Amino acid sequence: MPRLSRRLRAILASGLRPLLLTAFVLAGFVTYSDAATPVQQPSPVRLGVMKGPETEVAEVVKTVAAGKGLTVELVTYTDYSQPNAALARGEIDANAFQHRPFLEAEMAAKGYDLVSIGYTMVQPMGIYSRTYKQLRDLPDGARIAIPEDLSNGGRALRLLAERAMIGLAPGAKLTPTPKDVMINTRKFQFVPLPADQVAGAIDLVDAAAINGNYARAAGLDPRRDTIAVENRRSNPYGNILVVRRADQDRLEIHTLLEAFQSPEVAAFLNTHFEGAFLPAW
Repeated sequence: MPRLSRRLRAILASGLRPLLLTAFVLAGFVTYSDAATPVQQPSPVRLGVMKGPETEVAEVVKTVAAGKGLTVELVTYTDYSQPNAALARGEIDANAFQHRPFLEAEMAAKGYDLVSIGYTMVQPMGIYSRTYKQLRDLPDGARIAIPEDLSNGGRALRLLAERAMIGLAPGAKLTPTPKDVMINTRKFQFVPLPADQVAGAIDLVDAAAINGNYARAAGLDPRRDTIAVENRRSNPYGNILVVRRADQDRLEIHTLLEAFQSPEVAAFLNTHFEGAFLPAW
């Protein structure tokens, strides 16, 4: 311990000694407290995704998140009914596989308390035809194949309505059915099929409304082969990052969203999927 100077010993011997000792103690306390305060590390996040291309995208997200100090553990599924159930049970922290209409239908049917915190990517639905090069070239009475499920069939009808080919009932919202087609001056005939079979029927109809993933699997390019295609931004069918309501303000969750909406992920989507998957933000 260093020796005190003669001047400091004299000061300590005076009436200032209690004040100086208090200052020394406080200074030591502040220094100790600053040094001892731990830096809180983000908790790892378990992210649920579907096997296939979405897992490829999630691997890029995982790498970007690691650069931000966040560890992401991927949990993959093969059944669309699984990720929301797992999230509601607390088995994962977030999932990224669905669009808002699907989420709302799941919550209404199963009582999940889940929320969306932002867009991830979109698989734009397109109208394809082997015979016609433009949507307006479709003949009166054209047969148009659409997915038979409520969500994707509704997308097809909304896309046609947005291009002024048909008119929908005002209350149809995001999930119209052929019964909601109120204006059909061209007398189009809608042929409902399982979503994964629409692409295979393209040679049997005048046009077909095909989801981006099925189009890519069938060798179709949404950038070149469509006669109409959905917008990627502000698309209600864009995939979303979903969490439990109680977790929506967690720092880790927002870091995960930043990783999804990063330039690295956008570049990967634009270069690897030929327009079948696009950034939705």
